[in-house]
Amino acid sequence: MACRITELVLDCREPERLAEFWCEVLGYVVLEREDGDIEIGPPEGFGGLQPTLVLSRTDEPKNGKLRLHFDVNGTDRDQAAELERLLAAGAQVADVGQSGQESWHVLADPEGNEFCLLRARVS
Repeated sequence: MACRITELVLDCREPERLAEFWCEVLGYVVLEREDGDIEIGPPEGFGGLQPTLVLSRTDEPKNGKLRLHFDVNGTDRDQAAELERLLAAGAQVADVGQSGQESWHVLADPEGNEFCLLRARVS
């Protein structure tokens, strides 16, 4: 038997703000609030194919580029349209040293956590 990733934990200063952002980006809902932390996930809840995201409150600032980041793909629109949607939701273009020739876009959430928008559309 093998393990499966069921939750990802992201330290942040404003869990409510990031929950709103990531729920918009991923189509997730708030599943639980506990001691200032917020768990968001797919509407069907914990334990499905998609991992939940725990936004864990911290006062420590983000220092440098994340060593682990999210890659996202659009589901119902092409990459250009999805980029517009993510920017309207509060994402910002980020520079982590890319050449400009990549097929993906590097973005950051409202707290500066990097993530990539890939080209493929997935169902």
